[in-house]
Amino acid sequence: MTSAETICAIATAPGGAIGIIRISGSQAFDIVNRIFSKEISGVKPNTMHHGFIINGSETIDEVVISLFKAPKSYTGENIVEISCHGSRYILNSILELLIQQGARLAQPGEFTQRAYLNGKLDLSQAEAVADLIASTNKATHHLAMSQLKGHFSNQLALLRDQLLHLTTLLELELDFSDHEELEFANRDELLNLAKGIERHMLRLAHSFETGQAIKQGIPVAIIGKTNVGKSTLLNQLLKEERAIVSDIHGTTRDTIEDTIDIKGITFRFIDTAGIRQTSDAIEQIGIERTFKTIERARIVLWLIDSHPSLEEIKEIHEVCKDKSLIIMQNKIDKCNTKASSSFLQISAKYGTNLDLLETSIYQAANIPEISENDVIVTSVRHYEALRHALHNIQRVIDSLNQQLSGDLIAEDLRLVLSDLSDITGGAITPQETLNNIFSHFCIGK
Repeated sequence: MTSAETICAIATAPGGAIGIIRISGSQAFDIVNRIFSKEISGVKPNTMHHGFIINGSETIDEVVISLFKAPKSYTGENIVEISCHGSRYILNSILELLIQQGARLAQPGEFTQRAYLNGKLDLSQAEAVADLIASTNKATHHLAMSQLKGHFSNQLALLRDQLLHLTTLLELELDFSDHEELEFANRDELLNLAKGIERHMLRLAHSFETGQAIKQGIPVAIIGKTNVGKSTLLNQLLKEERAIVSDIHGTTRDTIEDTIDIKGITFRFIDTAGIRQTSDAIEQIGIERTFKTIERARIVLWLIDSHPSLEEIKEIHEVCKDKSLIIMQNKIDKCNTKASSSFLQISAKYGTNLDLLETSIYQAANIPEISENDVIVTSVRHYEALRHALHNIQRVIDSLNQQLSGDLIAEDLRLVLSDLSDITGGAITPQETLNNIFSHFCIGK
């Protein structure tokens, strides 16, 4: 696919020293040639050229242009990138000139859409471009780069090839059902292959919980009684005065949320209303929200300023039974606070031992070290497609165990292939199945 229209857009954020305008399409070279001070129609691709953008007798800016010839470009089309000064006036003036010469403004995401339509990226890689732009820490950057490099697509391609092999064997069995002496599909072999595909899909699907935690930020609830120092702790962790600190009990009446990075992972800290008996209706709503926050948290920080009773410890473990619980004794800077070796000792006021707390939080998250080679599912769309594929491959396994007919099994296999193709945007065609048959078998000898 190559669009007849040539598109242009500013590719950099406003306000910088340098701005870049990108032009893509069959007429990209000709359009830029008409406003550039040098002839570029015959120059080599993948080269850079210094010159001026000119509008009649007026010089708009001194620029450097980069030329990329189809199909060896990001979109698969001819591309020109104009590097100019970052003035909004200059950028808009160049855009107006390009439009006057026949280009049009690109729609949001249209460059990457053209890269997908021209086969430069599959659908999951195209989505990774947006994730890469939105990455906020080392882990999300590595996950986006892994997907952009095609590691997830390669995993799906491996599954696709195995499924195509299964489908081919069953299609052959159906096509030659009148030759009883021919056996193309050994059911035990098919069952083992289907179970291997299921295990692979399960590993990918199970990685989604980790992927979502990394992408969205791991929720951490800070809980405790009123005036125990929760807001002070949040301010120390964020290194800013985010929450109101007061000696008055019940100051925090709603949840306050913000994020910090610890060793490349984003954590969402939620300061909650102090837990106590109260007749104040508004404060009671805040306390109810505290318990809801605990429900959706992955890690709970229980802040205390005195040794809790055994009943209190039992109760908090019951509330947080499926969470990672870290118990911290605050206000160790006060001589009247009796320290306990059973809990992490901190001073939220002076930041004492907060480095130990951050290490404990990171360990409690139990997130593996992420590299660009790891394949972890982060997209809800991908996860839902995998869930549907798992359901259908399990139907295949059940049908094989029950010795059902090959046409029923083949239909479920097509559904699995369709589910996986939803992720990358590809599809198995009857011609592809036919080609696979003839590439692996010699029929008619």
